[in-house]
Amino acid sequence: MDVFSFMCAALLCAVAVHGKPTLRKDRVLHDTELGRPALEENKSFQYDHEAFLGKEEARTFDQLTPDESKDRLGKIVDRIDNDADGYITTAELKAWIKRVQKRYVYENVAKVWTDYDLNKDNKISWDEYKQATYGYYLANPEEFEEATDQFSFKKMLPRDERRFNTADLDGDLAADREEFTSFLHPEEFEHMRDTVVLETLEDIDKNGDGHVDEDEYIADMFAHEDGGPEPDWIKTEREQFSDFRDLNKDGKMDQDEIRHWIMPQDYDHAQAEARHLVYESDQDKDQMLTKEEILENWNMFVGSQATNYGEDLTKNHDEL
Repeated sequence: MDVFSFMCAALLCAVAVHGKPTLRKDRVLHDTELGRPALEENKSFQYDHEAFLGKEEARTFDQLTPDESKDRLGKIVDRIDNDADGYITTAELKAWIKRVQKRYVYENVAKVWTDYDLNKDNKISWDEYKQATYGYYLANPEEFEEATDQFSFKKMLPRDERRFNTADLDGDLAADREEFTSFLHPEEFEHMRDTVVLETLEDIDKNGDGHVDEDEYIADMFAHEDGGPEPDWIKTEREQFSDFRDLNKDGKMDQDEIRHWIMPQDYDHAQAEARHLVYESDQDKDQMLTKEEILENWNMFVGSQATNYGEDLTKNHDEL
């Protein structure tokens, strides 16, 4: 969970609202992990777990003993091997990861559906969502007068309404499950991509000029508080901004350039993750994995999307 999500969640708990506003996601599907710097083994696994799970979800890894994890992972491997030939190809891993990604999205919506469908008509109207999420604020606006602009419900409410209206394809001011899924997970739906780009711009564009300049781009990922020298990775990000983000070389990113940054058309996240897992675990370098190779490197798979953010290892494999 990033700082923004944590602060908003803490604020929402403090005022006891029923739901929570939509929050910004990670900015971009990061470049493939195959080219990352080599790390010590335990730190490398920690990087995988946190990159693919988030710190909170990564803790599910501790719910099982190593032997239990290996046993259940082996059963998952059998399901990934579609042709039952004893080998897991990159294509099979990619298909499994895509399935897991999609299931995670719909399961997430199912978990919160009843919190918002207040009249139990199997739809969620904008008024229901607004009341569940912002009811306390609307009834007690004076308690939020000191909130900073970034966390202000005055900004978040109209932004959520705009996103809700975009997700509401039939315009009836009520979301069915598919529409509500696109509202909560806009990055997964083509017709919501413009909304993701616009919200990213609004998050980073502090001077309100409708663009993201280099300093705004850096400030979104690094708070320079002590006045000391910038770390090397920030220098690299500045070079990335100049060389790859600012495509027309005018010193700033417009919405098209932001889209290119956070939604690169030539990047397939599931493919990259599958290739990474094969690359790291393929001991005989035949570009396929056996069950033995996977179990030998089991603690990497616990932290990968191939095991549903760590949760599949705590479920009965027959549920998958």
